[in-house]
Amino acid sequence: MLQANCTTNQQSILQPRRKGHSWRCWTDARQLNRAGGWSPLTSDGYQWLEVDLGQRTKIAAVATQGRYGSSDWLTSYLLMFSDTGHNWKQHRQEDSIGSFPGNSNADSVVQYKLQQPAVARFLRLLPLHWNPSGRMGLRLEAYGCPHTSHVLGLDGSSGLLYRPSPGTRGSVREVVTLQFKTLRNSGTLLRAEGGGGGLGLGLELERGRLLLLTRGTERPPSSEPRRVASLGSLLDDQQWHRLAVERRGSQLNVTVDEHAERLRLPAEFAGWELSVGTVPSRGSQSPDVSKGNFHGCLENLKFNSVNVVELAKNGDLRVGNVTFSCAESVSVAVTFPGPRSFLRLPGATPSSSGGVSVGFQIRTWNKAGLLLTFDLPQQGGVVWLYLSEARLRLQIHKAGRALLELSAGSALNDGQWHSVALTSSRGRLSIGVDGEGGGSAQAAPPYAVAVESHLFFGGCPAEDNEPRCRNPFNVFLGCMRLLSLNHLMVDLMMVQKKQLGIFSHLQIDMCGIIDRCSPSRCEHGGRCTQSWTAFRCNCSASGYSGATCHSSVYEQSCEAYKHNGNTSGHFYIDVDGSGPIRPQLVYCNMTEENTWMEIQHNNTEVTRVRPSPGARQRSLHFDYSTGDEQLSAAIGQSEHCEQELSYRCRKSRLLNTPEGSPFSWWLGGPGPGRVQTYWGGAQPGSRQCACGLRGDCVDPQHYCNCDADRTEWYLKAEDSGLITHKESLPVRSLVLGDVQRPESEAAYRVGPLRCHGDRNFWNAAFFDKETSYLHFPTFHGELSADISFLFKTTASSGVFLENLGIKDFIRIELSSSTRVVFSLDVGDGPLEVRVESSVPLNDDRWHRVRAERNVREASLRLDALPAARRGAPADGHLHLQLNSQLFIGGTASRQKGFRGCIRALQLNGVTLDLEERARITPGVRAGCPGHCGSYGSLCRNRGRCAERANGFLCDCGLSAHTGAFCHTEVSASFKSGTTVSYTFKEPHESGRNSSARPSSVHSDTTLRGEDVSLSFRTNQSPALLLYVSSRHGESLALLINKHGEEAFILKEILPLSDNLPGFCVSWRLVSPGSEDVDPELSRLASLGFTGCLSVVRFNSVSPLKAALLHPHSSPVVITGPLVQSTCGSSASANPRAAEDTHHLSDQSGSVGSGQPLVKSIRTGSALIGGVIAVAIFLIASGLALTARFLYRRRETHGNQEAGGVKREDSGDFTFTSQRDSRSVSTENPKEYFI
Repeated sequence: MLQANCTTNQQSILQPRRKGHSWRCWTDARQLNRAGGWSPLTSDGYQWLEVDLGQRTKIAAVATQGRYGSSDWLTSYLLMFSDTGHNWKQHRQEDSIGSFPGNSNADSVVQYKLQQPAVARFLRLLPLHWNPSGRMGLRLEAYGCPHTSHVLGLDGSSGLLYRPSPGTRGSVREVVTLQFKTLRNSGTLLRAEGGGGGLGLGLELERGRLLLLTRGTERPPSSEPRRVASLGSLLDDQQWHRLAVERRGSQLNVTVDEHAERLRLPAEFAGWELSVGTVPSRGSQSPDVSKGNFHGCLENLKFNSVNVVELAKNGDLRVGNVTFSCAESVSVAVTFPGPRSFLRLPGATPSSSGGVSVGFQIRTWNKAGLLLTFDLPQQGGVVWLYLSEARLRLQIHKAGRALLELSAGSALNDGQWHSVALTSSRGRLSIGVDGEGGGSAQAAPPYAVAVESHLFFGGCPAEDNEPRCRNPFNVFLGCMRLLSLNHLMVDLMMVQKKQLGIFSHLQIDMCGIIDRCSPSRCEHGGRCTQSWTAFRCNCSASGYSGATCHSSVYEQSCEAYKHNGNTSGHFYIDVDGSGPIRPQLVYCNMTEENTWMEIQHNNTEVTRVRPSPGARQRSLHFDYSTGDEQLSAAIGQSEHCEQELSYRCRKSRLLNTPEGSPFSWWLGGPGPGRVQTYWGGAQPGSRQCACGLRGDCVDPQHYCNCDADRTEWYLKAEDSGLITHKESLPVRSLVLGDVQRPESEAAYRVGPLRCHGDRNFWNAAFFDKETSYLHFPTFHGELSADISFLFKTTASSGVFLENLGIKDFIRIELSSSTRVVFSLDVGDGPLEVRVESSVPLNDDRWHRVRAERNVREASLRLDALPAARRGAPADGHLHLQLNSQLFIGGTASRQKGFRGCIRALQLNGVTLDLEERARITPGVRAGCPGHCGSYGSLCRNRGRCAERANGFLCDCGLSAHTGAFCHTEVSASFKSGTTVSYTFKEPHESGRNSSARPSSVHSDTTLRGEDVSLSFRTNQSPALLLYVSSRHGESLALLINKHGEEAFILKEILPLSDNLPGFCVSWRLVSPGSEDVDPELSRLASLGFTGCLSVVRFNSVSPLKAALLHPHSSPVVITGPLVQSTCGSSASANPRAAEDTHHLSDQSGSVGSGQPLVKSIRTGSALIGGVIAVAIFLIASGLALTARFLYRRRETHGNQEAGGVKREDSGDFTFTSQRDSRSVSTENPKEYFI
């Protein structure tokens, strides 16, 4: 932002006779709307225009115009600034864009305001592109205002000490601002010590970063300084950097350039004493030089608007040799910015020893690249000095083979300056890194190592132009400086003027390194790494994905996991998606009609409280498995939350009376919670328990059972209920007051927090016209933007979303019945990302769209299809700048609107309330029914999808399975005396009992055939599995013969075509062991059955399910022990553990797409296969009866992935004799599916 005094008084800063300078020409630069202009003799990439402004000036804008009356103008250019005419710094917009737009003709003026004004004396303009039909041509003007500068020079042993006057100490706000520049990458810059003593702050340079440290001020220090933050990067580039330190009470804000950090200080830290550079510490008379101190320049050092530099000129603040000017050493660097960059220098005169000595410094982010190569004389070999895996390596190559290899150093791609040396003398060859403190390697080659003619730095020219230079490695991208040949420094300014050597695509007299990881663009804790041209984010273990770790890999609620087809289990949920709230681990219980999210704390068990004589109160705190911010967000997005709060008592009163002070209370709600004086089941503020609200307390004089103060434990001596007021949840603490009496005794329980429903997931709107739309405030996603929603439609095209800026825009649309397009422009031109579907998208089913844009790429994902991606330009615009309203379901022009439903629309993790806006918008309706078309396939095993207002429900009435998706097998363990009998209803019985449940366990219809399926597991043979009989003597038996094979016996079955009255009346389905078995089978039935039966189904009836789940409302009779079982798997009998079942069809391969984190045991279907249905067709032909049946047998094996039963038996397993069959083998039994 332009400062006010520079914005209002902005004026031309080029004097009428001020001349621009290029090494090729001189000309008058201030020529806007005048005749003439600047045009170099040669139009190539080596020209520039340099302007000396006479003094350091704040430059706010530049304007260009083509050369008067010509076809000469620039279409793009670079701007450089410098204080000394050396060490130029390229001005970048948005920290990325380097080029500025130029002109399209010779007459129009194009002005460009700098986002951050540049302060410099020298301005240099470098043409990039120009009119191809003309030459380079330019008329230039710069705008700005004078810059006031108070400069201080420190030499590493000098400094300033400033003690504010007593009247200014201890103020609420203290601010220190300054600018600094240095060539050293380490040293103490500033210290601030609190007036009360005991604590000090330090700002120290380390490896080009500014570290914020806290330390004790006593001498000697009691402990090492503690690093609090690291700010900035590459601060040793001899350019000015801005530092601001602000304290507001206990809040400390530190800013270096554009990088800011916030932290809290102890309240007693106030009344600063400020020291800069090297000064005596408190209690010491000599400067602290225990470590390096700042060596460089400071400008405009101010403390609370007091100019400390001005005071130092007139006072005694100085320590050591402080100067009031900035002496800068000239160090010319050269940048190798691209693959065509190289520098060729002539070989120096050989040394007396006949060898060669080459030295230079490098600075890069790349691990690999050619640094230097030259040919050897006579031998025909070549020397390569290069980086590989961030190490310095040397290789001498001849005739296709390596004669010598050396390596030294490590981690040379850290962005720091590193010295490199190659020396050959007296038969010894050595390479070294960073002098004595670095690494080195030596060898004694049997040949002389010298330069034949030329040395090539950084790369090679094209092979056709320079056959003597060969580069089998990557080119070097980075900076070099202090080049020396045989101990003579190379004058790079002569190289720039083309008076020495040859070069291509170099930037001379500047180091163009950029730290793309400071500040880091990686979000949510992603780790940033970089090369010279790009950065990358490592998102592993962060819970987020994408080029910048922006998008969460987890769903936002248990409801969303359920609709991905997952079943109960532990899942991470991210309630705000890409927002700042971290993911949390919860348990999703999907066994009930509602999908419950459960969050545990450190004590959910019933806990007894013993008398505590002398203790007036007992305080109990509950620590939840998730953080406060996560809890509040999860509660806020849920439709309903509850938490059990119960108290059992004996002589331990709870709330006393409404008029008196309560003995006990609890704290609940956000943060530490607020005091609540009501109990579970009552209303907030009522100061009652549930019984008081109902009016059935033990003592009518009180509003809680425990307030009756009874001496016995009995059933009604309890106050319990659910806390359902979301603003009071979760329960944070309990304070129990009446527990000090010797006879007092109590027990409490605070259950887990349970919530169901997702207000965001089902928030939907229906657009019934192409001209209808909803509008919202402008979407602000400057650096990162993610958009996700679900849609369903019958239309073939339409715009889902659009937001416009002056030039920038974003749009997501259905461009055809099979294509979704994400288009945007952030200033680099329109960009489109498309995803094609192999199936029509206008099928009136829900489809999910997820789009993301960040500084590296734009991506689009549709349903489960692979994401489409388009990379952003390496040095393109970063900020997406929008200013119009956000249109949903249409566009600003009301063209190509969307007709259909949009649901769960989120932008950067924030849900837009479509329903609220739709209620007040014509042409748009709130809500969107009809979900079974999209989610009905999740209901398996004959389960039926039932529509709900928000979502769907799987009705398992006609299925032998149960569970959220009718996926859980119903199994039971049978002993030898166990039988289950099911009596079918007669037709007239069903008619009389109209109130019977519409369930498969009661649905009896006239039989047209028999469809039987079950699975079993046993070691017994022979055995009777199933027997069905009618009052007319017909029967059907399913048994295992003595050979261990399944068999059917059908007896006296009447032809189906007869359809005799009462044929299907009073059928009885009997599991083995029944006394009413056909006499021919009585001997077999007397053996009983020992094993496990699962998912038993006879036509539309599930008798085993009825016996286990509905024994009191179904026509079943159970004899002997019948225990629900997992049929031999190692799943726990715990219902929750039993529900932790995830079939292969549920898993998508990644945690982010719905795989539970806590794997559990699969049910019987996961042991070996599924239930194989056997259809029996009866054909009557005279007196002969024929039966056709299919059967199949499989052995059980354990699913090791889910921790199932280990397979031990083999295909050669033989059944025992009848006598031995009653005992259960210790081996794993076989399992069969029929």
